[in-house]
Amino acid sequence: MPGKAKASTKSATSKRAHKTDHLTPIAIGAALIIVLASMILDGGNPAVLIKPAPLLLVFGGTICAALAALYRSEVASVRSVIRQAAKSSSVPLEEEIPRLVALAEIARREGLLALERAGEGVGDPFFRKGIELVVDGMDPEDIRDIMDGEIEALRERHRVGARFFTDMGGFAPTLGILGTVMGLVHVLANMSDTASLGAGIASAFTATLWGVLSANIIWLPISNKLKHASEVEVRGQRMVLEGILAIQAGSSPRMIEARLLSYLPQQERGKIQRKKAA
Repeated sequence: MPGKAKASTKSATSKRAHKTDHLTPIAIGAALIIVLASMILDGGNPAVLIKPAPLLLVFGGTICAALAALYRSEVASVRSVIRQAAKSSSVPLEEEIPRLVALAEIARREGLLALERAGEGVGDPFFRKGIELVVDGMDPEDIRDIMDGEIEALRERHRVGARFFTDMGGFAPTLGILGTVMGLVHVLANMSDTASLGAGIASAFTATLWGVLSANIIWLPISNKLKHASEVEVRGQRMVLEGILAIQAGSSPRMIEARLLSYLPQQERGKIQRKKAA
């Protein structure tokens, strides 16, 4: 039975390591295509958008301005959340419940020390640390304090990443307006060339278009996704913590399962119940 628990743990870890969420890049790409299609249907030419100066100002300036708000030590956190924006970073909650129930069965049958062997295959550092603290015989209050600190540290790392993209969403339109003002200054300085006046004004507004577009189609959606991913991961860690403490307290596997199911939406609970019935 411990072997089965270990195997299921390794399987869940493997799923987490290779599971990628393609929805965000697909949705952003689709939004960009819709913008270009709308422009074409309106009689415009998307080629006018591909201008090095506004692209450099809006994207390069936005990234630099957002980085200026960070400490150097926080840049690594931003890199990790950029990867997270395109990946599903945690095992779904409904997959954690059977693992915790299996550990509860091992603990009741063989004792808490048997969890050390069963937890060797746990890939999640938070989950594994909780098991180690239980095996070490720490008081439940101390375990909760330590694990709550881990959860808060995770939340802070995610907060830094989400704030970085939120800042980019705020800076991009402003830099776009700056680019437009710069372009209009150039146009007004060459009023004698009336033939190129219209093209110059249109080119000046390209920066504003890129600023507003990048903020609302790229940066702010990524920021919102990171905030949501943080909430999901924190909820999962809270569930794992409650499960581990219930195992330490000697609660029955059935009671632990019932308690952990309360963390799931009703639809997900129904899936688990139907799977058990089958």
